[in-house]
Amino acid sequence: MPIASAARTAPGSRRSQTRGKALLVLEDGYVLRGAAYGAAGRAVGEIVFNTGMTGYQETLTDPSYHHQIVVMTAPHIGNTGVNDEDRESGRIWVAGYVVRDPARRASSWRSRRELEDELADAGVVGVCEVDTRALTRHLRERGAMRAGIFSGAALPAGADDPAGPSAAAVDICLDAVRVSPPMAGQALAGEVSTREHYVVEPSGRFEGREPVARVAAIDLGIKARTPWQLAERGVRVHVLPQTTSLAQVLALGPDGVFFSNGPGDPGAATGEVELLRGVLDAGIPFFGICLGNQIFGRALGYGTYKLGYGHRGVNQPVLDRATGRVEITAHNHGFAVDAPIDAPSTAPYDSGRYGPIEVSHVGLNDDVVEGLRALNMPAFSVQFHPEAAAGPHDGEHLFDRFIELMVSHRDGTAPETTQEAH
Repeated sequence: MPIASAARTAPGSRRSQTRGKALLVLEDGYVLRGAAYGAAGRAVGEIVFNTGMTGYQETLTDPSYHHQIVVMTAPHIGNTGVNDEDRESGRIWVAGYVVRDPARRASSWRSRRELEDELADAGVVGVCEVDTRALTRHLRERGAMRAGIFSGAALPAGADDPAGPSAAAVDICLDAVRVSPPMAGQALAGEVSTREHYVVEPSGRFEGREPVARVAAIDLGIKARTPWQLAERGVRVHVLPQTTSLAQVLALGPDGVFFSNGPGDPGAATGEVELLRGVLDAGIPFFGICLGNQIFGRALGYGTYKLGYGHRGVNQPVLDRATGRVEITAHNHGFAVDAPIDAPSTAPYDSGRYGPIEVSHVGLNDDVVEGLRALNMPAFSVQFHPEAAAGPHDGEHLFDRFIELMVSHRDGTAPETTQEAH
């Protein structure tokens, strides 16, 4: 089994001199030795990499990373510390965290705490001083897989031998990794969704005014920035639990329904698919992002499939096919919709019940479906994250498009099928 060497750490780092040993073990037997970072203990989950050069706090608090160990490809992490404004939810969701060179100390006027202290307080087990470049190349070649981080009392005997971890120690770690469930087949939205219905009122220049529209947002792992984007545009947002029924949605009399991002396999989101079909049958305008896009695809009758290593980061180029514009977008997904790209197709569900559908956006790195638009219904979705708190902001206009769609449908001012992307 290959054992990669540790990355060189910055000289003079007092933290690196006092850290305990840590072991990162992938289910295919790939092993990395490093140092403990954050909490000590054991963390298992699907290991994925994030290519963002900034925004690590938003990544950590994104519920879509539930049950995942995140590898940061940017080499230096923690230099801006942690603040109370950039959180996307009320907690850190990653199962584990892998970085190359942790910052010795935070240096930002917005910082309130050190990143490592935040991870330790949240019980998030991490590893540092590893070659994240080699690890990322391995995942690109072999695909996302299960992995485990082991440190402190969870580090088996023989794992910290100077000559390298013993075969017995690695086998103990491998057993723990391989008994953990794979991401495929897991329905996780219910584990991260809000338990209570709450309302985000119009804000900014719309504060205190009548809302321009009312949206029922199904929380499948929603990020705080999403209702904020709508509220800043004058929308009253009802954020609803993943268990919300169609009757409860209809009782709100919404002008539109939104399905958020979230973790897990869209193939296991049976209840969410049925809820969305009820929304489409009721003729309510719909907008979905990330997992919401995949659920829209499934509701239309298309399949979904697992990507080799997924798209995660803030630098993904996407083509808007209606305008020819290339947008740089934020992503966090390991599954994609399997829909015909070349020309509009009839939605397979129920013998074409939902009419023709076009693929509105395509990923330029690998031709993955990045958006869907119904031609005979007021409904569309994108695979990326247009709210993108850490940036980029190229996709924010989609919230305006959603509002235009809701208002025109409600007021009968324009046919839904003529709505353009901008």
